[in-house]
Amino acid sequence: MVKVLKTSKVVIVLSGKYAGKKAVIVQNYDQGTSEHPYGHALVCGIEKYPMKVTKNMGEKKVQKRSKIKTFVKAINYNHLMPTRYTFELGETVTSAAPAFTNSDVSVRTQARKDLRKVFANLSSQRYKGGKNQWFFTKLRF
Repeated sequence: MVKVLKTSKVVIVLSGKYAGKKAVIVQNYDQGTSEHPYGHALVCGIEKYPMKVTKNMGEKKVQKRSKIKTFVKAINYNHLMPTRYTFELGETVTSAAPAFTNSDVSVRTQARKDLRKVFANLSSQRYKGGKNQWFFTKLRF
């Protein structure tokens, strides 16, 4: 069987708080872990997409409308739908992922905050650079 859900694959979250949001797989756990004994993936995604910007808007308004709010979550494979797109993650994003398997809660929460901040910086750079445009548009359905 071909493995579809790989690192840096863009997926759509199908259920829960972030249903209908786009995310990128940072690390996948096919066999599960002791806390999550099922196949799941650590994903970083966009909670709040950037709004439309026109050339008539001032610089301050453009900055405000271009903000991106991100999330980090471990999600069951059954609740993810893979897409044909990929989103290249930097070394800083993939290196922060192993801290999520730590049994200490404070280490995991700090790792989640760090990863969220790094992914927010990376995604805002990509958005302003005009790369991966499909990833930064809200799903319409």
